Amino acid sequence: MRINILGILVDDQQKALRFYTEVLGFQKKTEMPMGEFSWLTVVSSEDPDGVELSLEPAQHPAVKPFRDALMADGIPWTSFAVDNAQAEYEKLKAKDVRFLQPPVDHGTVVTAVLDDTCGNLIQICEEKDKS
Repeated sequence: MRINILGILVDDQQKALRFYTEVLGFQKKTEMPMGEFSWLTVVSSEDPDGVELSLEPAQHPAVKPFRDALMADGIPWTSFAVDNAQAEYEKLKAKDVRFLQPPVDHGTVVTAVLDDTCGNLIQICEEKDKS
C-alpha cells in the first residue's frame, strides 16, 4: 500500500491552483470539471509521477471551525520537504508569501510556516544530514 493522493481543503480552487503552481512551483496534474467544482490535483515539479495534492473545495460546514482552530493555534495543515529551508524561505518571501514562522533550527530539522492564502498554514521542512 502507498499514498498516491493527499487532499488539502481550499477556499477557492482556482486561487489555490495559482498559488500552488505560480508561487510554490508545483505542476497541475489533473483538472476535471465536476459540477460547480473540479477534481484538481498538483504534483511536485521535482517528482511529477509522485504523490498528488488534491485541492479540495472547503464547502462542508465542519471545515470552517476545524480550519479556524488550526489557524488560531498556528498548526500547519501539512508539510512539504525542501532541500534548504532558508533558501526556500528567501525565495518565497521575495514572492510576497506571508510566513508565520521564519526558519527555525530544531536540531534534526529546520522548519518554517507559511500561509497558502487559501485558508491553510503549510510547513516547509529541511531534514538535516544524519551523518
